[in-house]
Amino acid sequence: MRQALPGILIAILLALLARAMAQQLAQGAIGLPKFPLSPVMCAVLLGMLWRNSIGVPAWATSGLNWTMHRLLRVGIALVGLRLTLGGATAIAATALPVALVCLSVALAGGLLISRALAVPRRLGYLLAIGTAVCGCTAVVAMSPVIRAKSAETAFAVTCVVLFGCTAMLLYPWVAGHFFSASPVHAGVFLGTAIHDTSQVIGAALIYSQQAGAPAALAAASVAKLLRNLSIAVLVPVAAWLTQRHEEREGRAADAPAAAAARTPLVPLFVLAFIGCIVLRTLGDALFHDGAGWTSLVDGGYKASDLLLICGMTAVGLSVSFTDMWRIGWRPLAAGFVVATLVGGCSLLLNLGMYHWLG
Repeated sequence: MRQALPGILIAILLALLARAMAQQLAQGAIGLPKFPLSPVMCAVLLGMLWRNSIGVPAWATSGLNWTMHRLLRVGIALVGLRLTLGGATAIAATALPVALVCLSVALAGGLLISRALAVPRRLGYLLAIGTAVCGCTAVVAMSPVIRAKSAETAFAVTCVVLFGCTAMLLYPWVAGHFFSASPVHAGVFLGTAIHDTSQVIGAALIYSQQAGAPAALAAASVAKLLRNLSIAVLVPVAAWLTQRHEEREGRAADAPAAAAARTPLVPLFVLAFIGCIVLRTLGDALFHDGAGWTSLVDGGYKASDLLLICGMTAVGLSVSFTDMWRIGWRPLAAGFVVATLVGGCSLLLNLGMYHWLG
């Protein structure tokens, strides 16, 4: 933990700077016109600018990784305090059909497009699963199961970061244009159209902060949770398919199954998110008139927002433009087409439901 402290401090300081910048822009400080910009948007852009101009020293890497993978996930789990079981169920009823269709489109489209562009089979699998389920987490979980090479894993993660971050910065404006009257549909769109959990939460925070619609963050979180849960089915299926493929080629087939057994089927932060929903439901039922409970929930909101801004700063600091150019055009083209296909599918489905229900 001592080694991680410098990187954590960098993320916190940049996050505080980003929040101050957002406040100054919103107030029209130093003679500038008022320009309401989300603190999360400022945090990501500031992190990317820092990484690709000043650079990130080696001594800060472990702390930034800890912030991005641990601190951010604590913030995501605390988002569950914004929901009760009844509210989450209602959102899930809206989000589930969209999530299932987008998941199917991402998997089928990813595999077909990768094959058409002659992307290596395992890299194509990783691109499809990363786009369909939960971004970098799905890529890392699936990589040992399908015996992917380290370079293929790195390529897939980079594509997820590149196109997911692009969507994170672009899609809140798309949601604001099409779903300004329905924060829930805006959240479901963001939760089903963007790759990684951190990117979904970042986009939903940007939309929520700029539109004054906190319901969008809760809806995006539930929609993304539904996608994340699918990894519990896809990892064992991938292990079985890889085993059959290797048996046909006459190679040892026990490694994928063993890797699947070692891979957590449901990420811990997803279970923590559900636990926070249950806690909020029980707390509201038992202490619905208690000022202490309300203060505790408000404290959870503030802690979640601060942790998410710090985590998204670390996400911005992880984006290297140089690394992205090294991938080659075929995986980049495949990742771009699949990401655009899923985003378009989510937008059309949500527009259909929005007008049908509304």
